[in-house]
Amino acid sequence: MSGTFAVGEKALFIDSKQRRYLVDLTDPGEFHSHAGYVPHAEVIGHEPGRQVESTKGARFIVLRPTLEDFVVEMPRGAQVIYPKDLAPMCMLGDIHPGTRVLETGVGSGALSMAMLRWGAHVTGVEIREDFLNRARSNVRSFLGVDALASYETSLGDSYEALPGGPFDRVMLDLPEPWRVVPHAEHVLTRGGILVAYTPSITQAVQVRDATGRGWVDRRTLEVLHRTWHIEGMSVRPDHRMVAHTAFLTVARWVGA
Repeated sequence: MSGTFAVGEKALFIDSKQRRYLVDLTDPGEFHSHAGYVPHAEVIGHEPGRQVESTKGARFIVLRPTLEDFVVEMPRGAQVIYPKDLAPMCMLGDIHPGTRVLETGVGSGALSMAMLRWGAHVTGVEIREDFLNRARSNVRSFLGVDALASYETSLGDSYEALPGGPFDRVMLDLPEPWRVVPHAEHVLTRGGILVAYTPSITQAVQVRDATGRGWVDRRTLEVLHRTWHIEGMSVRPDHRMVAHTAFLTVARWVGA
């Protein structure tokens, strides 16, 4: 999206300490923080990159939020998959326009949004209605109502059964993904890819054990995210980093 901000859009306010605030623009409306408030009218009708000043003199740069911004700041019920894992999961799963993806569970919709952005058709299964409603709300809020045409969701227990395929990809983010693997074998196309997101290595081991006969190219990895401090001649890794969040296990189904 380009052009000036409009009523109903989301705006990202960034202060001098790089703190980020996601705001829904309304008319009338105000963005409030510890540093005073800024009327939304100071943003609506202006292009991204505008600097605004609060009633207490604090300055903010206002930009359109990226998907990364939205995933970190969006309303959530379940714990989200963070951006550092979303992009690798889409690469490992070879997500591209037209890919038929089965995702379970959908949680707050972070992975759903990433795959929809990459052009996939996503069929989501979630056991909790509140999570499912939150995921659909987040997809609609950030990607727009048209994205829902490629996003079919339903309540269901993936440990018992999966929707009829065929699917090109199966993406798993639930406590016992190995229990879904036998069902995935009946809905995946030959050469199809399964990706499982698991917080603990013992979960990853059980996924690997489940992807036995008929599965090839099995891999398990984790993604580490370290930023750097760069200020003049002072160049060093930051003291803090986002290290472990989860293990990603990928396998390809070729048939028993």
